[in-house]
Amino acid sequence: MVGLITAIIIFNFIAFKVAEKKLSTNRIVHIIAFTLVLQTIFDLYIEFKYHGYWYFTKGIEYSGLLAHLLVVPPVNVLFIKWYPHHAKWWKVFLYYLVWEIGTLGYEFLALLPEPWGYFHYGWWNIGYSIILNPILLILLYLYYKWIVKIEKSACNHYERGLL
Repeated sequence: MVGLITAIIIFNFIAFKVAEKKLSTNRIVHIIAFTLVLQTIFDLYIEFKYHGYWYFTKGIEYSGLLAHLLVVPPVNVLFIKWYPHHAKWWKVFLYYLVWEIGTLGYEFLALLPEPWGYFHYGWWNIGYSIILNPILLILLYLYYKWIVKIEKSACNHYERGLL
């Protein structure tokens, strides 16, 4: 539980107090909502139905809920806040590579024995994470770009008196 609480404090502090505010509240809310929905759908199957991995113990519990609600959303906010939106392809590739290394490193820390660790593998292994993490980050970025497009369209409609 020490590792989980430490992660919650660090990630949320950096995402909402330290990192430069580059995102509107609307975009932050969208990132958090998207993260929670995608993570919940994924975890319903992999964690709860197929027992690929779990937090603390198998099954639904409050401590596992903390991990779901308060760890991944601020990390995804940071991913978008720091994203090199107009950089060359190789800088974007390096950005994803750094995030892949960081997320895998964090996963290894979460796998430590208690009190620091709180994550456990069933049939899941680091290989699945290596493949899936970039896909999930790309989905997050595509969703973010869609939200930006919708915002611009809504602003244009508002300026023309259509809303």
